[in-house]
Amino acid sequence: MSDTNRIEKRIILRAPRSRVWRAITAAEEFGKWFGVKLDGGFVEGAPIRGKITHPGYEHLTMELQVERIEPERYFAYRWHPYAIDPTVDYSSEPMTLVEFQLDEADGGTLLTIIESGFDQVPLARRTEAFADAEHRAICLSGVAPPRQS
Repeated sequence: MSDTNRIEKRIILRAPRSRVWRAITAAEEFGKWFGVKLDGGFVEGAPIRGKITHPGYEHLTMELQVERIEPERYFAYRWHPYAIDPTVDYSSEPMTLVEFQLDEADGGTLLTIIESGFDQVPLARRTEAFADAEHRAICLSGVAPPRQS
């Protein structure tokens, strides 16, 4: 596995685990972080879709496949990163795995964000997908959602 196959970020958030959990698993709050209006909520084993709300990408739909939910501890989904060409059918391509791990920390919650599987993303968009994921992880490791421009 190369060092471009996986991104891992850790941050201690000065918030109780229940609050951090809600921020990453309540569809509306998740949508603020990722710039998407999801249709419904997260259900283990089920897909969830939503319209991208980030300016310039409103014509796109994001789809996630929820892998595992362990309340207030672990949340994971798969998706096609940087799937921004509406003329391409990404459904047959491998997905990356995004994981959120929550642990108690002195004064708050340790949030670990991992995205792996970039070596399986088609070469034509692998660099952009990795850079985009790195940017998302940096934004997520801050306290506030990324700003809309």
